[in-house]
Amino acid sequence: MRVSGANRRFLFLQGPHGPFFQRLGRMLGQAGAEVWRVGFNRGDRAFWSDSRRYIPYKGRVEDWPATFDAMISRMQITDIVLYGDTRPIHAHAVRLAKQAGLTVHVFEEGYLRPHWVTYERGGSNGNSRLMDLTLAQMQSDLAHSDMDLPDAPARWGDMRQHMFWGAIYHWFVLTGFWDYRRYRPHRALTVWQEFLLYCRRLILLPFHRWERMLASFRIKHGGFPYHLVLLQLEHDSSFQMHSPFSTMTEFLAIVMEGFAKGASPHHHLVFKAHPLEDGRVPVAREIRRLAKLHGVSGRVHFVRGGKLAGLLNHARSAVTVNSTAAQQVLWRGLPLKVFGAAVYAKPEFVSAQPLEAFFARPTRPDSRAYRDYRHYLLETSQVPGGFYSSRGRRELLRQVVDMMLLPDDPYDALTKGSAAPRQQLQLVKG
Repeated sequence: MRVSGANRRFLFLQGPHGPFFQRLGRMLGQAGAEVWRVGFNRGDRAFWSDSRRYIPYKGRVEDWPATFDAMISRMQITDIVLYGDTRPIHAHAVRLAKQAGLTVHVFEEGYLRPHWVTYERGGSNGNSRLMDLTLAQMQSDLAHSDMDLPDAPARWGDMRQHMFWGAIYHWFVLTGFWDYRRYRPHRALTVWQEFLLYCRRLILLPFHRWERMLASFRIKHGGFPYHLVLLQLEHDSSFQMHSPFSTMTEFLAIVMEGFAKGASPHHHLVFKAHPLEDGRVPVAREIRRLAKLHGVSGRVHFVRGGKLAGLLNHARSAVTVNSTAAQQVLWRGLPLKVFGAAVYAKPEFVSAQPLEAFFARPTRPDSRAYRDYRHYLLETSQVPGGFYSSRGRRELLRQVVDMMLLPDDPYDALTKGSAAPRQQLQLVKG
């Protein structure tokens, strides 16, 4: 049977910054589906051109579950589409949609970023089906696969485009605030504060670049062995919802203490900031304070964003809460310590050692097993492309629409042999 959207009614909620959801909805409509979008602020409205299929929600967050429940029933919705499943409006919608038997399509940044996007059904990250799948189950499903694996990309992607669309989105939210007076962001900061942080980050890019180059030069030419700490955004959903920490300072304190007690005295510790770190949390200042407290100031370094590959090339091990960047660590066969729930936190890959013992003598992952795991992801939930560049959106739409219209989710499709054909990734800069 041909893939078709006939008799399907899709309701889009909030998506990634930029025009991706609009393009996705348009292609689903071309496939025969009916498509609507719920908007919670002027930023959502700005990136949805079909006013006839746009539903503004201007009520209170507390009233959203009842409104959504009535909406999907009245409109006979069959599918909902969203980006990230933990923000309150999405978490309520996912719960009610599952109760009603709807298909829940969840998009996220790629588990194997930068050249892939994650597409799953029902949930992502700590709510993903991957959390309950064992490596043995994955290897069994891969038994009849003959897909060649592309090399792991070393680049995150173009952060400037990501930041540009974020700034545009928050500008529309800010200037149209009067029209959506009851809208409250899912993060602690106000819309104005978010917008200012995006603008500040764009302005400081040249300065941060030179600061990063200097720090990287000192590490590269220092001649010392070092352990790498992959930092995340404190407000990121994976950090807040799927980790034992409520603040980044808690994580920094545990890592610094473990390093001071366990690492050899000639070893160093390198903290790498998330590429989108915007200064809302004084990470660099806290690292300096904690290093001084534990007497290791001369052995601790901070790198603001940038490419990860260069730092991994000489690292002895890596520590993180649950950053997806840890996939690059595992690809290189480096020891990895993880504190939070993560789709890659399988016993074959991550160390179970106490942190002090990990810094003293870290155990390595089973690299062959990890290659099977990565192969499984590329056959299922990882789709070539991206949200923020025009080329990335084109690559993504070529495959993901068919995946959404198939009756089976990506994991079941591999098991049953019903997966849509997967194109080979071409690692071309553009």
